[in-house]
Amino acid sequence: MSLPDPPAPGGLREQARAWLEEALSGEFAHVRGLGGPGREHEGHEERLAWERHLGRAGWTCLGWPRRYGGRAASLEEQVAFHEEYARARAPARVGHIGEGLVGPTILEFGTDEQKERFLPPIQRGDELWCQGYSEPEAGSDLANVRTRARLENGTWVITGQKVWTSLAHVAHWCFVLCRTEESSQRHRGLSYLLVPMDQPGVVVRPIVQLTGTSEFNEVFFDGARTAAGNVLGAPGDGWRVAMATLGHERGASTLGQQIGFRRELAEVIATARRTGAADDPVLRDRLVRAWLELEIMRLNALRMVRPDPGPEVSIAKLYWSEWHRRLGELAQAVQGKSGLAADGGLNDLQRLYLFSRADTIYAGSSEIQRNIIAERTLGLPR
Repeated sequence: MSLPDPPAPGGLREQARAWLEEALSGEFAHVRGLGGPGREHEGHEERLAWERHLGRAGWTCLGWPRRYGGRAASLEEQVAFHEEYARARAPARVGHIGEGLVGPTILEFGTDEQKERFLPPIQRGDELWCQGYSEPEAGSDLANVRTRARLENGTWVITGQKVWTSLAHVAHWCFVLCRTEESSQRHRGLSYLLVPMDQPGVVVRPIVQLTGTSEFNEVFFDGARTAAGNVLGAPGDGWRVAMATLGHERGASTLGQQIGFRRELAEVIATARRTGAADDPVLRDRLVRAWLELEIMRLNALRMVRPDPGPEVSIAKLYWSEWHRRLGELAQAVQGKSGLAADGGLNDLQRLYLFSRADTIYAGSSEIQRNIIAERTLGLPR
């Protein structure tokens, strides 16, 4: 059995389902299933065209105010759309960092001028974003940021290095957490700058992953510039703004992510039946546990989705990332010896195994999530 889909007020779920089926059966039929973790190289230009088609039809940034191109949709409606989007096997979004991370942060902290400048191009799919947080010495320990910026004749001048920057090679803008007060340490003296990528002083170098693809990058800032007004929130208050962005990262789209997980689990089960691995009682127990835990994941996500996510959203990230990594290991186990060979390239289950090794590291490692849960949710001492 499966739990029923939560209703979406005003029939938005049915509208989304019908629109997606029509759109993905016509001009954009060829983009179905393209992209995703470890496959971000697939059909970028086609997926960008799809992003703009979504924007023109009003299916991006659903929760945003109408004046910036959104629908002012409720959380229930946003959940419904993301679930239907994943169920239709629509392509992985190329604008999700703008829509899901920096866009909501601009809505929360931005000036009217910043909202008018940056939000409509995100909604239309005209400007793509990347996230400039992690550094070689400041990954999970984000407060150890060393990239610096100084204000010089009305312009921020930025020097430093970011790493593991998803989609930086195709992004037009980057939101950069950097140190703007010389003597500051840790959480103090940081600022959240909005920086154009296409300029002298910005160098992007792809990082080859275990999957053989390169959706992550190193980004070097060597005297890169952005206007003085492109600081989000007050200078020096960047830590608070950055934490708000991480809260938005765990939003309604996670329910759509779980539809993708459900498809992956179905493929693992089908492979187990085909190879005979399902007859092994130990592997069969692991398959049942994976199904049960996925149902728990959905219930927990529905419980936690709200407009003002708190530190308890770390529970969701810890849970899904650990579960997905275990699913990758199970995907290899059910293939048997054939899963050890990659003649002619990786199959889907091999790619799942390799990429899911990173799930417990990116977007906040499992160790950091446990610390946040302990200190900020349970109130335990550091």
